[in-house]
Amino acid sequence: MKLLTSRIHLMWSAAVALACVTLLSACSKDDDEQKTPQTRTVLVYMSAENTLSSYAEADLNEIMDASIQLTEDDQLLVWYDRAKKDELPWLARMVNGKLKDSVSIADMQISNKDDYSSDPHVFEKVLTYAYSHYPAVEGYGLVLWSHASGWLKADSIAYSRAYGVDNGINSSYSNNGPFLNIPTIRRVLEGQPHLDFILADCCNFMCLESIYELRSVTDYIVGSPAEIPDPGAPYATVVPEMFKRQNAAKGIMQKYAECYQDALPLSVAKTSEMDALAEATHDVLKAIYSRLGMEYPDMTGMIHYYNESPGRFYPYYNIFYDAGDFVKQYATDAEYKQWKAALDRVVIDKAFAKSWMVNKSWYTHYSDFEMTEERYHGVSMFVPQDPGFGYYKRYNNDIKMMAWWWKVWE
Repeated sequence: MKLLTSRIHLMWSAAVALACVTLLSACSKDDDEQKTPQTRTVLVYMSAENTLSSYAEADLNEIMDASIQLTEDDQLLVWYDRAKKDELPWLARMVNGKLKDSVSIADMQISNKDDYSSDPHVFEKVLTYAYSHYPAVEGYGLVLWSHASGWLKADSIAYSRAYGVDNGINSSYSNNGPFLNIPTIRRVLEGQPHLDFILADCCNFMCLESIYELRSVTDYIVGSPAEIPDPGAPYATVVPEMFKRQNAAKGIMQKYAECYQDALPLSVAKTSEMDALAEATHDVLKAIYSRLGMEYPDMTGMIHYYNESPGRFYPYYNIFYDAGDFVKQYATDAEYKQWKAALDRVVIDKAFAKSWMVNKSWYTHYSDFEMTEERYHGVSMFVPQDPGFGYYKRYNNDIKMMAWWWKVWE
């Protein structure tokens, strides 16, 4: 299959040829300010001062074009920060294919010296300004657009960034810079209006650790357990789904999946069911490890959604294992059936892909398992391994920053 650079921390490669929709550009500014609460407000947070910078403009044009399909009650906002030396980050509303109500970082009391999109204070100020100036009566949505690496703490791997790396030097060739860990995102979102959904347009977000961490701040999370291609979501078809009054999260995922035609695994998680799943996972792990004793489980042949090996395949560098594939392998049929019932209440929709688009050699890094619909469960989970191998000493320690660890494994 054609290999595409993925939205993760890896080195820059050639631009992709994939185009899901026609891209149109039409920008303007308008100082009119919307004060009356409208139906729904969705903010697309584009942290693109990194190697994704060249894709930011294309996605912005898609978003503006899609705004033509919205009603006057739909408020679509974009925070736009890319690697361009003569351009400061800005926030604007998209109306009828144009930029409206554009505000600068100064308007949001953000210093030029502290304009990293991955700074938690900047993240908070942008969200606070957006949701307070554009209030909604029927709910809010958030799109996280950038690089990401699931639950991983940013210094777990040499080049890893949890979410939204911002290099601060306006370089489109660097992914070194500040980042946002998932617990930090959760703390910021706790001070914002409750979200109807989060669309994670970034890699490896659909892991149980991240979903559990964010369970109190959003009703649904949409994304992929795997790496996603740099072009990301097809916004011309996804944006209208964000403003549907019912089943918006499912609609977003389905349009996303249609674009990549069975070449990207995706899922929708209902966060209100995560506490029950955590209890069920704790119980099934207790049963599994009572049989394993002191042994680390053999993960040979397990589905995994990212491999961090230094240049070639090593099984000791896998992080995001398919949660259900692991449980099915080690639980009894009865234990798995009971656990799966809890999982199905969380993963309310999913799209299967036999393989997905990455900038690694698929047959090198993903040759050790067979992807089937029966084995695919839509979410990943970290399984501790021998700290003497690979990066597991760091992984086994860093996972403890996540609430999922203390609820499930301890």
